[in-house]
Amino acid sequence: METENRDLRSGRTVWEAQPLDAPKTARLTRDIRTDVLIVGAGTSGAFMAETLTDAGFDVVVVDRRGPAEGATTASTALIEYEIDTPLTELRKQIGKDRAERAWRRSYLALSSLAARTRALGIDCGAVRRDNLYLCGNVLDANALEEESHARRSIGIETAMLGRTDLKKTYGIARAAGLMAFDDLAADPRQLAAGYLSVAIGRGARVYCPTTISDVRRSGRDVVAETAEGPRITSRHLVFCTGYELADHVPKKGHTIISTYAIATKPQRRNLWPGECFIWEASDPYLYIRTTTDGGVICGGEDEEFENEEKRDALLARKTRTLERKLKKLLPDLDTAAAFAWAGSFGSTATGLPSIGQIPRHAGRYAVLGFGGNGITYSRIGADIIRGELTGHPDPDRDLYAFSSARLMR
Repeated sequence: METENRDLRSGRTVWEAQPLDAPKTARLTRDIRTDVLIVGAGTSGAFMAETLTDAGFDVVVVDRRGPAEGATTASTALIEYEIDTPLTELRKQIGKDRAERAWRRSYLALSSLAARTRALGIDCGAVRRDNLYLCGNVLDANALEEESHARRSIGIETAMLGRTDLKKTYGIARAAGLMAFDDLAADPRQLAAGYLSVAIGRGARVYCPTTISDVRRSGRDVVAETAEGPRITSRHLVFCTGYELADHVPKKGHTIISTYAIATKPQRRNLWPGECFIWEASDPYLYIRTTTDGGVICGGEDEEFENEEKRDALLARKTRTLERKLKKLLPDLDTAAAFAWAGSFGSTATGLPSIGQIPRHAGRYAVLGFGGNGITYSRIGADIIRGELTGHPDPDRDLYAFSSARLMR
């Protein structure tokens, strides 16, 4: 196979309880040709298809499953500009200038994604949410204040909340919290399906299920063999396969781990003011958001392994742990899980993704949106690859280019 084949999720996610206006797909029954072949019909592939059809390319999308049936459905879709690695820590890892550029680009990408989604009229429950970052064992109250100063120094607005404010407003017993503004919540399946449908409306073709078994160069073209038989010939091939790494993609520095999430029943009367995202500067961490019907999603409890059987065996225990931790943080909530799921999750040493041409393989590109910012990074990936293919290189592409030195710093 040309990409890894993982069992990306288990359990039942809250998104699966909602009907999906699925994009139109077809079976691939003959050899075809296109400008760009996109492998993966999740969030990254959908954003890529939309922006490349907008740029005038003929696009084909394939997936061994179906649209938004992999890691996209397991996403909790707290769509943030805040990178997993705090700005104060990222400066130490990759240098002040590069760290600040990475944070600014993430901030811009989130704003662009929200605007683009609204401009395209995609109905995915998208709503802007503020973001409360609580002090913990990774950043204490003093370190959280330093983080606030660092962000404000590059033009990202924040506000510090003390113990009294947190208790009075949110009922949370913590020494300090950093409030950020204007992140985005959405239904990830509807988001990906909406972008893919826009691309299909412009002429993109989506073939599912289709498995790419081999890729080779033929003159100026890239030829993809499929397990089903037909070949796809393209000028460019883009792997948008998330945590299932493509062959020849540098794997050093990429780690696949396991993560867990629950969602409660709707309980609008018990929710906190503003329904801001809540997450912790802790290890292990907890993160929380609400759904459009007033339920609460809570995730975390990551494990440093990728074995799917071992991951799934822990689901019941992890569900109880998340229920208990959520109750401790927000005592007014009914934290019983109406939905519980587990999934594979990727990370790098810096928390930054890998995006760009695969080294030593002309015509092949990959977007690996690792970390808790996968959807935001998918937007950045679409911008960077569009720039590469249209001859207008993105000014920040060096931040995400495949480089083991960057990943392991």
